[in-house]
Amino acid sequence: MIDRYTTEAMTAIWSREAKYQRWMEVELAICEAHYDAGTIPDEDIEQIREKAAFNIDRCDEIEKETRHDLAAFVRNLEENIGEAGKWIHFGVTSYDVIDTALGMMLRDSCSVLILTAEKLWQEIKRLAEEHKDTPMIGRTHAIHAEPITFGFKCASWARELERNIVRLETMRDTVGYGKISGAVGIHAHVDPKMEASICDRLGLKPEPISTQIINRDRHADFLNLLALLGAGLERVATELRNLQRTEILEVQEAFKAGQTGSSAMPHKRNPWNSETVVGLSRILRGNAGAMLESVATWHERDLTNSSMERVILPDSCQLADFMLNRMRSILEGLVVLPENMERNMRLMGDLVFSEHLMTSLIQKGLMRKAAYKIAQSHAANAWDGVDFKTAVYADAEVRAHLDEAELDEVFSLKHHLRNAGHNVP
Repeated sequence: MIDRYTTEAMTAIWSREAKYQRWMEVELAICEAHYDAGTIPDEDIEQIREKAAFNIDRCDEIEKETRHDLAAFVRNLEENIGEAGKWIHFGVTSYDVIDTALGMMLRDSCSVLILTAEKLWQEIKRLAEEHKDTPMIGRTHAIHAEPITFGFKCASWARELERNIVRLETMRDTVGYGKISGAVGIHAHVDPKMEASICDRLGLKPEPISTQIINRDRHADFLNLLALLGAGLERVATELRNLQRTEILEVQEAFKAGQTGSSAMPHKRNPWNSETVVGLSRILRGNAGAMLESVATWHERDLTNSSMERVILPDSCQLADFMLNRMRSILEGLVVLPENMERNMRLMGDLVFSEHLMTSLIQKGLMRKAAYKIAQSHAANAWDGVDFKTAVYADAEVRAHLDEAELDEVFSLKHHLRNAGHNVP
C-alpha cells in the first residue's frame, strides 16, 4: 500500500518487520512445545531463547539462493542461534508458520478496526444528538419526499456502524486460528494436542482440519466484511457528497485557509475527502472478490492464493483503517448549515405534507382512492406554481371533512417529526 493510505496502527501489524517477528514467535512456540514434550534438551532451548533473532537484509541475501522467503528466514534464525538452531522449524511446513502468524495478524487487525470504528461511532453519535431536532427534507430518488431531521439521518449511519462493529468482534474469533499440522495437514510430526498447545501460547485456536493451509473461507469472510464496512462508509460519503452540491449546500467539509480546491478555479471547494472514501471502497470490494477466487485450491495446496494475499490482505486492512479514520476526520470538521436545510425543505412550499392530507381524509371516512385523488390533484397544481397549503385550506371538499385545527395538524412540522428522535443512539 502506498504511504498515502496507511495508518500507524496497521503498519505496526503488517510491516515486513512485524510479519517476520510473528514468524519468529510461531517458530519459538513450536520449539517450546517440543521442549515440553522432551524432544529438545534444556541447553538447546536456552540457546534458542537467548539467541533467536533475524535480520531482514540477511534474509534477503539468503532468499536469492533459496527463492523462498520462509526458508531464508528459517536459515537466518539457525545462523543466529548456532548449533541449537537445528530445532527451528522441526517437523513443520512453511504455512504452519505463515498461516499461524497470519491468524495473529488478522486477529490484531480486527482489534485495531474495532477501536477505530468505535471512535467514528462516537463522532456520528455526537452529530445525531446535536441535530436530532434539526429539520431537513428527506429525499427519495433525489426528489423531495418528506421532512426528516439531520440527526435522524446520522442515527441511521450510527446503527449500521454498530452492526459492523459487532461483525468485527465476531470476525476476530473467526480469523483467530492457527495450524501446526504439517505438509498436508495430517499431523505426521506434530500431534493435535501439541498443535493446540502451540496455538494456545499464541492466543489462537487450532484449525479443526487443515490441509497444508488454513481453509480460505475464513479469509474470504474477513475481506467480505471489510468490503461491507467500506460499503457502509461509502453510503455516508455519498450522502455527504450530494448534500454538498452547490444548489443543495446543506453541509460542507471543512476548508482550511490556504487549501486548494482546484488548480484552475480558485473558488472551488470540493468534497474530496468523501470522494476519497468512495474510491477506496471500490478497492475493498475488488479485493473481496479476489479472495473468494482463492477459496478453492488444487488438492491440499497450490500457490494461487499466496502472491495475491501478500497484496490484498495488508492493503485491505490498511484501507479499512484509513477510511474509518478519514470519515471521522470529515465528520469532526463537518459544517452543518441548518438555514440551508430549512430553505431547501420549503422550496416546494408545504407540498411535502401531501401524505398527511391523504391519511387524514382516509381517517375521516374517505376511500383511499378518493383521498389520494384529492391530494394528488392539489399536488399537481402545486408543481405548476399554485400554493399547495392555500389551495387545500380553500377546498370545500377537504373542509367538509377536516376543520381548521385538523388541517393545522396536517401541515404541522412538529407533529410530523414527533418521533424522529426515537432511536437516536
